[in-house]
Amino acid sequence: MEIQINNLRMFFLDEGSGEKTARVPLLFVHGFPLNHEIWSSQIQALRTTHRVIAPDLRGHGKSEAPPGPYKMEQMADDLKALIDARRCGPVMMIGHSMGGYITFAFLRRYPKLVAGLGLVCTRPGADAPEGKTNRENLALRVEKEGSIAAVDAMFPKMLSPTTYGEQLELSDGIRQMMLATPVAGIAGASRGMALRVDSSDLLPTIKVPTLIITGANDQLISPKESENMAKQIPNATLHIIPGAGHLPSVEKAGEVNRVLREFAIKNFTA
Repeated sequence: MEIQINNLRMFFLDEGSGEKTARVPLLFVHGFPLNHEIWSSQIQALRTTHRVIAPDLRGHGKSEAPPGPYKMEQMADDLKALIDARRCGPVMMIGHSMGGYITFAFLRRYPKLVAGLGLVCTRPGADAPEGKTNRENLALRVEKEGSIAAVDAMFPKMLSPTTYGEQLELSDGIRQMMLATPVAGIAGASRGMALRVDSSDLLPTIKVPTLIITGANDQLISPKESENMAKQIPNATLHIIPGAGHLPSVEKAGEVNRVLREFAIKNFTA
């Protein structure tokens, strides 16, 4: 489906009949430079018990790609507009990587709309100066060379070595997804991530049920980031997925489905 919000045409899925059993919808927020399809297995598995919403963020997938930068606060505002339009809040917001950065921005701006958190292969900190420079350099390269520049820079570290070696079709699908992301979207999001604030101060204040998932072989965001978050967020639940890299939702979909289902049913069923 498509919706016009904040001068943006946004694509999203809204599925499931979970209102009969679950009191909180699940909002899946993908990472960079990907789209809602990284959550396909979770949507299929959880829509029988929960309402599930999965948008393509601005500049990604089937959504429009206006000029950037895309600040995390702006993308949080997009999600707020979607929640309002679909009348689905409060939600459990499940953010992967950049989606986690957006989740922190959303939590800071709209805490009453957050009933629970799922933080997947993400971290609360802002970029160091070198990281900010690298993001600007990536944006410039993509604007000059096309989306392939982002693929060259990120794809070799997106998945675990085992996934690259044994799941060739899956690996190629992720590569094609990255290639299909518009240049304006990649550049806009890269520059927006460089501008994000440090959200570490939020961690001790989080009172909602929080699930943290990371891949044991994540080469982009160290699992130690997830371990540190779990220590700082009161009563957080941490799951480290063996054999998964930066995309456990596709690399170890069955395990992620199980963990999410158990957490959601425990915390958000009538």
